[in-house]
Amino acid sequence: MTALTFRDATPADIPVILTLSHAGDARGAQTPPLDPTSLSDPRYRAAFAQIAASPEHRLIVAETNGEVVGTLQISIIPGLPRFGMKRGLLENVHIRADQRGNGLGTKMVQWALDLCREAGCGMVQLTSNKVRLDAHRFYEKLGFEASHEGFKLFL
Repeated sequence: MTALTFRDATPADIPVILTLSHAGDARGAQTPPLDPTSLSDPRYRAAFAQIAASPEHRLIVAETNGEVVGTLQISIIPGLPRFGMKRGLLENVHIRADQRGNGLGTKMVQWALDLCREAGCGMVQLTSNKVRLDAHRFYEKLGFEASHEGFKLFL
């Protein structure tokens, strides 16, 4: 299996993170092409700075042979239910398409789960678009259960 290393993302990683996220768009072939000029939009840098400033959030890149092949965001959420149990939230989980199927995604998510355990989380949750059936099978193979129905409201 290919060696995989993890590190906190830097602002220089923003374009590759956005590219990975775009490639995983649930619309598939209907996804509009990524406009390369949009990758330098200052709103991305502002969002990155906000994530990096909070100890409860980490934006991670996974590398093999010095090349970024995956990304995810980990957020630690304190809560009152279950006697104050913390929850880990995984967002924007993506492995480059040509690297899927060789265990890198499993390694990346397991690494994130270990990080959540170390942070004292009693649960890890994530959402996945309803049309991403391969992703659902992947998460179920890792032990996740489709236990809730998710809702979104864009403002």
